[in-house]
Amino acid sequence: MFDGDGRPLLVVENLKQYFPIPGGNVVKAVDGISFDIMPGETLGLVGESGSGKSTTGRAVIRLDNLTAGRITFDGDDISRKLTPEIERRLRTNMSMVFQDPMASLNPYRKVVDTIATGLDAHFPKMDRGERKERVYEMMDRVGLSRSQANRFPSQFSGGQRQRVGLARALIMRPKLVIADEAISALDVSIQAQVVNLMKDIQDEMGTAYLFIAHDLSMVRYISNRIAVMHLGHIVEAGLTDEIFANPVHPYTKSLISAIPRFNPETERDRKPLVYDAKELGISYDEGRIHHLTGSHYVLATDEELVSWN
Repeated sequence: MFDGDGRPLLVVENLKQYFPIPGGNVVKAVDGISFDIMPGETLGLVGESGSGKSTTGRAVIRLDNLTAGRITFDGDDISRKLTPEIERRLRTNMSMVFQDPMASLNPYRKVVDTIATGLDAHFPKMDRGERKERVYEMMDRVGLSRSQANRFPSQFSGGQRQRVGLARALIMRPKLVIADEAISALDVSIQAQVVNLMKDIQDEMGTAYLFIAHDLSMVRYISNRIAVMHLGHIVEAGLTDEIFANPVHPYTKSLISAIPRFNPETERDRKPLVYDAKELGISYDEGRIHHLTGSHYVLATDEELVSWN
């Protein structure tokens, strides 16, 4: 665990997710990471494509079986085969918003039925009038018109479809929502709208988020804490202000250096840092977690930590 006062909502300990490939080799998509999320908190999980972020999200919500490690959610161990009771609690209190809003929505289902998916699964005998009202209330919260309830996903814009996906994820009032690159397919202006909407809903409902993204600037805006992931390892983690004020790991520094600046004079001359672990002689397997200050941790050998500071 990197941080936490009180009882965390989610605790991930030494999570490993390996996938066999032809030739007898294994891809170590996630290789021994640990983190936690407090109730009502947003943890930003950031890194480039292939770093293991989405695999982590799928493991947490148990779309994939774990290779090794332990995941505890709201007091329940969800690491291995789930009992019916624990699975019911998990599916009620944790949900996911996916990257592609069109691919994650059934094109042949009306929006009212898509949003009500959780209600139909867990409360099949719910009164139809109550079901409709619950859906309408959620549509109001995510900025969709009730008059759109009987439309199909193809009749919505990308931003509206992502709002449908968010409404579907929130209909059960979950304690944790995993947002897996939920805004990356949207225009920049729409990204801001969706992120602001997520923050508003968090304030209203106390929802915690695992916000998975590669855009560090957007992660900075929404997250209380940030965990930086590369090649299956969390290389640095801490409060958002700690990470941006004092990045220590060279990979974190390279991500921050790539964020565009608003000043055209400085932007023209800016040269983002290039990170190559092999060229720098960095081996994640040889490093250990070092506590720096407050909630700030970094993965490094003793020698690397000295040279980076």
